[in-house]
Amino acid sequence: MLRKAFVMSVFPACHDEYQHRHNPIWPELAKVLKAHGAHHYSIFLDEKRHLLFGYVEIESEAQWDAVAQTDVCQRWWKHMSDVMPANPDNSPVSDVLKPVFYLD
Repeated sequence: MLRKAFVMSVFPACHDEYQHRHNPIWPELAKVLKAHGAHHYSIFLDEKRHLLFGYVEIESEAQWDAVAQTDVCQRWWKHMSDVMPANPDNSPVSDVLKPVFYLD
């Protein structure tokens, strides 16, 4: 299993709305994520800095990358683009974090 961590941000006035839209995420999106090998996916909010820290365990990079091409992911990105910074394709602006330490 591969571990991925990433950072995104949420607009300061949109913390509650961001959380509301994830509680729960669309069932069809959850199904697609699981079908593409995502496990233990979680997102944490740093309210003071308006940062989101994401963590997911994946079966393969290819499967993870393929999620972005699905219709449901594209619709989710568009749905979320008004509460967080987004790229021109509506994907969230994010930075992948480099692993430093892991204790099993």
